[in-house]
Amino acid sequence: MARLHKPRSGSLAFYPKKRASRQLQSFRTFSLEAQKEARPLAFLGYKAGMVHVIAKDEHKKSPSFGQEIVVPSTVIECPPLNVFGVRFYAIENNALTCKGEVRAEKLEKHFMKNLPKGQSKGKKGEEKKREERKRKTFADFEPMKNALAHVRLLVHSNPSQTSFGRKRPDVTEIHLTGTLEQQFEYARQKLGQEIRVSEVFKDHSWVDVKSVTIGKGTQGPVKRFGVKTARPKSDRQRHVGSLGPINPSTVAWTVARAGQLGYQTRTEYNKKIIKIGSPSDAPLFTPKAGFTNYGTLSGDFVLLSGSVPGPVKRAVSLREALRKPHHDRLALGEATFVSTQVGK
Repeated sequence: MARLHKPRSGSLAFYPKKRASRQLQSFRTFSLEAQKEARPLAFLGYKAGMVHVIAKDEHKKSPSFGQEIVVPSTVIECPPLNVFGVRFYAIENNALTCKGEVRAEKLEKHFMKNLPKGQSKGKKGEEKKREERKRKTFADFEPMKNALAHVRLLVHSNPSQTSFGRKRPDVTEIHLTGTLEQQFEYARQKLGQEIRVSEVFKDHSWVDVKSVTIGKGTQGPVKRFGVKTARPKSDRQRHVGSLGPINPSTVAWTVARAGQLGYQTRTEYNKKIIKIGSPSDAPLFTPKAGFTNYGTLSGDFVLLSGSVPGPVKRAVSLREALRKPHHDRLALGEATFVSTQVGK
């Protein structure tokens, strides 16, 4: 007879399971592969829902090679990002230091609502300091170009161009590839302009996603860690059997306890872009009644293989894959069918 063995319930890989500090999560690390030109390395989108795609499997070592397979996929709507500023960084005392930024002259109306509405006169001398802090331009940073280390874009999303009703944009910072000179020129061209998702990613490329999961509030150890429930005659059925020894009288942090479940930052690696769609492709990937709790697609979107953390309408950060797979384990031919039927 085989020996009964039950491994530890739950996972401590993501401890502590506390709530995310903010709903919009952005990447700090990016691929160091050499690039011939400057271009953004990340993008923002909004999760719309899931569909399934039927396509021919072209992975030669797969048991289903040459056959049609079903691939669950997530639709992320990606309205254009507005570049409202450029930030310049230098390395001082082994630390990345911001040396200043340049702002665009014209800003989007919904983004303007987030800015402070005027400043009070304040104490004596404050007005003089405000005059000294005049609007900077690229010409102010030309002399210090050799001392700079990075040039990054300040962008905001445009959720008002989607159909789920939100208007307040999300603000983030995007890294650029290329040499410093290429970054400088690219930022000069894009200041006050839009960036589309097709400029950042290509079809059949690999990306990483980062988002905040669905919040489930405070839950007990059974749902939070999957511990075994006690027998029906026990005083307490949904509690941990023992919190620890009598001596020393302490409770180890590894003991399953009640607490926060969900609404935590999660990063998932190597999601393949099946298709980058345009507004003309939106009707083919949208259910007749729209995605549940989201609506219809009205702009650019990305079709990713697999699931993505978080509920619909939540902002998702996309990044060029940091550790790409050694082989294309999801080599697909052209999609022959896309199911847009929403299950009950």
